[in-house]
Amino acid sequence: MGHGHDHSHDDVHTSAGDLPKALDLSVPESELSPGDATRRRFLLGAGLLGAGAAASVLARPGAAEAAGLPHTHGSWAGGSDKGGFRWLAGDHHIHTQYSSDAQYRVLDQAQKGQAYGLDWLVITDHGSAAHAKIGVEKVNPDIVKTREELKGLLTFQGLEWNIPAAEHATVFVTPSRNEVEVLKQFENAYDGTFVPSTNTAAQNEALAIAGIKFLGEQVKKRKIDGALFFANHPARRGIDSPHEIRGWRDADPTVAVGFEGAPGHQAAGIPAPNGRGGARGYYDNNPSAASFPGYPLESYRTWGGFDWMTATVGGLWDSLLAEGKAWWITVNSDSHVNYLDQTERGPGSDFNANGKYNDPVYNGSVNTQAGDFWPGFYGRTNVGASSFSYKAVVDGLRAGRVWVDHGRLVKGLDARVRVSGDRRLSHGTPLGGVLQVRRGTATELTLDIDLQDIPNWAGFIPALKRVDVIVGTVTGPVADRDAFTTPNTRVVKSFEISRTSGRITLTYPLGRLDKPFYLRVRGTDGNRTQPGLMGASVDPYGPQLDVSGAADPWGDLWFYTNPIWVLPR
Repeated sequence: MGHGHDHSHDDVHTSAGDLPKALDLSVPESELSPGDATRRRFLLGAGLLGAGAAASVLARPGAAEAAGLPHTHGSWAGGSDKGGFRWLAGDHHIHTQYSSDAQYRVLDQAQKGQAYGLDWLVITDHGSAAHAKIGVEKVNPDIVKTREELKGLLTFQGLEWNIPAAEHATVFVTPSRNEVEVLKQFENAYDGTFVPSTNTAAQNEALAIAGIKFLGEQVKKRKIDGALFFANHPARRGIDSPHEIRGWRDADPTVAVGFEGAPGHQAAGIPAPNGRGGARGYYDNNPSAASFPGYPLESYRTWGGFDWMTATVGGLWDSLLAEGKAWWITVNSDSHVNYLDQTERGPGSDFNANGKYNDPVYNGSVNTQAGDFWPGFYGRTNVGASSFSYKAVVDGLRAGRVWVDHGRLVKGLDARVRVSGDRRLSHGTPLGGVLQVRRGTATELTLDIDLQDIPNWAGFIPALKRVDVIVGTVTGPVADRDAFTTPNTRVVKSFEISRTSGRITLTYPLGRLDKPFYLRVRGTDGNRTQPGLMGASVDPYGPQLDVSGAADPWGDLWFYTNPIWVLPR
C-alpha cells in the first residue's frame, strides 16, 4: 500500500547481494574504494550500519530529463525592486502547555523569544484529538493576551499538522476574528489523527492535498489574509516522499511554500555529561516500512545541524529549485521542554480532560537532558519584510526573502543578483526573486554580510570563515516526481573570510546568460566540513554528518540563504 502515516521504526531488510559494497559488511574494507570505505566509516560511526541498524539502500533515481522553462512564481516572488527590507527574525515551530508533550505558557515562550531577539513567532501546538476538540479555542485567549502584552512581538496562532500519509507541518494563519474557526475546521477535517485505518496511502495523500487547498480557499473567501504551510523535520523518518513534497507545493504554491532546512531540538546533540548526548534534531531513526525506499541511510541524520534534503548540494531541495519551484527553507526551535530550564508541568494536570497542562512550577532542578532551546536562543529565520506587521511577515515568507542561521553566526545579510556593473541598489533582485534578462547579458551576485561582533547566547562571538556560492541549471519539470537529485548543481565559488568584524562585500560574476539558472549561498564557521554526498567536485567543503553523542551544536554553525533565479526573457 506504499508508505502511510506510521510512527513505527521497523527495519527494512534486503539481501546482501542487493547492497552497495559500502553497506555490505561481509565485504572487507580492504576491498572497498577509498570513497566507499569513508562512507562505511561515517555510517558505522553514526549508528546507521551494524547491529540494530537498517541494512538497505536502494539505487537513487537519476534526475529525469525535462523540457520547458519554470514558472516565474508570480509577482509576489519578486520582492521590492527598491530594496531596503526590514529584516525580522522569527520562529514558526513552538509548543506550549496545550501540547501533550510540552509544558510552557504561551507568554513564557513569547517573552523568552522576544528576549532572545525574535520579532515574530508562531504557536504550533500538536494536532491531536484533544487539541482539535478544545485546544484550538483554549489557546487563543492566551495568544490574544500575549499580543496585547508584547506589542513589539508578532505572535501568530497555528498548529502542528499531522500530515496524512507523511510527517508533520506548521500551518498558521494571519490574525483575524476567523483564525480559530479556520484552524479548527482544518484540523478536524484534515489531520492525520482522524484518518480511517482502512485508508490507502493514495487516499491519505489526496487528503493532504485537499487540506492545503482548503487553506487557500479560506484566503480567497477573505476569511483570513494569509495561510502558510512548512513541512517540519522532513527527512527525520524518511516518510515525506519526493512526490508528496512536489504535490503539496503544486496543490497551492501560495500556501505550501517550504520545509525546515534545519530541524529544532538542536540541544539534543550537546555531548554528555553537559547534555543528553543524543542526535541533533532527534534525527536518530532508521528506515521503517512507511519510509520512502529510495532515500539513503545518510538521510536519517542531520548534516551540520541541517536536514539532509537541504544540506546535500545537488540533492532533494536542489531538485525542486532546478524545476523552478519556489520552495523555501527555514529554521526554528521546535521548543517543547528547554535545556537548562528549572521548571516542570504544574501538579495535578489532566491533559486529556482539559486539553492543557497546569502552569509550570519551579522545581530547582537544572534540566540537562532536554533537547530544545528557547525560541531565538539558537536558530533564526530572518524574513525581509516591507513593514513590522503580520501580513508583511507572511508576504516575506511566501516570497522567499529569507535567510537562516544557527548560533548568530552573522549579524545580517543581503544578497542580490544584478546586471554586471549596475551599482544601483534599486536594480538588485533579492532572495526569492527572479531576474529576467536577455540571453548573453552578464550578471553578478553581490553579498553584503555584517560580521558578528557581539556574543551569541552561548557567550562567544562566532567567526565566519567561508562563504559558498551554489549554482544550478534550471531544467524544468521532472518526468519522475520521486527524483531527489539534480545533475548540474554545484559549489562554484568559495570565499575564505579573514576579517572578524564590520561589513564585507563579496561579488561573484555569473557570466553571460546562456541557460536559465538559480543560485543560493551558504556560510560556515569552518569547524566541521567534508566533501558532500555527491562528491568533492560538486561540494568540496560541505557540512559533516552529525554523529549521535558527539554533535555539539555550538561548535558547528552555518547560514543558508534561499535562492534567486536568473531566466531569459
